[in-house]
Amino acid sequence: MSYAVIKTGGKQYKVKSGEILKIEKLPDSKPEAKVEFNEILAYGDDKSIEIGAPNVEGAKVEADLIKNSKNRTVLIFKKRRRQNSRRKNGHRQEYSMVRINKIFSKDGKILSEAEKISTTSKKEKVKEAVSK
Repeated sequence: MSYAVIKTGGKQYKVKSGEILKIEKLPDSKPEAKVEFNEILAYGDDKSIEIGAPNVEGAKVEADLIKNSKNRTVLIFKKRRRQNSRRKNGHRQEYSMVRINKIFSKDGKILSEAEKISTTSKKEKVKEAVSK
C-alpha cells in the first residue's frame, strides 16, 4: 500500500489513497472541487521510500474537497481567585474535509488510486435487494 507525507496548514499528514482527512481550512475552496497538494515530503510503499530535501520535486497528491465546516466549540475560561475577575471565551476552528484520490510519483506515474464512490441512492439499493 502506497502512502505519502504531505504538508498543509503548517502540519504534516501521512496519507493513503481513499483516506478522508480533516485539515486546516483551505482558502477560496468550494465543496466538490479538486485539490492538489504539491508539498510532498516523502512517498513510498512497504519496499522502498523516496524522501525529499525538503520536498520531492514533481510529486503530488490529488484530493476531492468534501466540505468546509467548523469544529465543536472550545471554551476558554480564565479566573483570578478572590479578585472577582473572570473571562469566558469560545472558539470554533474552521476545517476542510478532503478525500485522497491519487498519489503521483516525481516522474508523474500514479502510485495508488482510490476506488470510485458509487452514488446509488438508498431506494435503488432496496430495489436491487428486493429483485434478487
